[in-house]
Amino acid sequence: MRRACLFTGLALLPLGLIASDMGMTGHMVAHMTAVAVAAPLIAFGISGTRADPAMRLPHIVAPMAMMLVELATVWLWHLPTLRAAAHGSWMVMAIEQACFLVAGLLLWSSVLHAPQRIAGIGALLLTSMHMTLLGVLIGLSPRPLYVHHGTYFGLDVLADQQLGGVIMLVIGGASYMIGGLVLLAGLLKAREDAPA
Repeated sequence: MRRACLFTGLALLPLGLIASDMGMTGHMVAHMTAVAVAAPLIAFGISGTRADPAMRLPHIVAPMAMMLVELATVWLWHLPTLRAAAHGSWMVMAIEQACFLVAGLLLWSSVLHAPQRIAGIGALLLTSMHMTLLGVLIGLSPRPLYVHHGTYFGLDVLADQQLGGVIMLVIGGASYMIGGLVLLAGLLKAREDAPA
């Protein structure tokens, strides 16, 4: 099971890179593929191995700290200046995608190994909230926030941006919310099974 998750997560990464040059919609598909789909699969796949960052650096790779790293990564790369740099250069875009993958991997790895499961649950739920907020801000903006050349998927620039915001809102928000709820269910089950 772990090996299948690892290979699936790794296989999704090139698809994200291909999509990333297709306007704001493709950009969001690429980011969500890296941070909210591939990262948790890879983190689960390497969990408990020497490649697991939370096992190697447990005092640094902690849920709340990694939630802040992920938050800073996501919000900084969505500043218009950095977004324009990534849109204009494949190298910058690859660095951007790597940042998203690493931030997501660190967060998910920390959550899977949190000594206090409630910290992992809180980190995922807070991440879900900030992903949702950024998706809403991008999706509901009355004007284009980012410069893109050409149209994609038959959409004008503003509609493309709005669809990108919806993708972030749905995939990003859902991935972390579901992860938090799965951890919460595990915590509740462990308490039920504990002797009185």
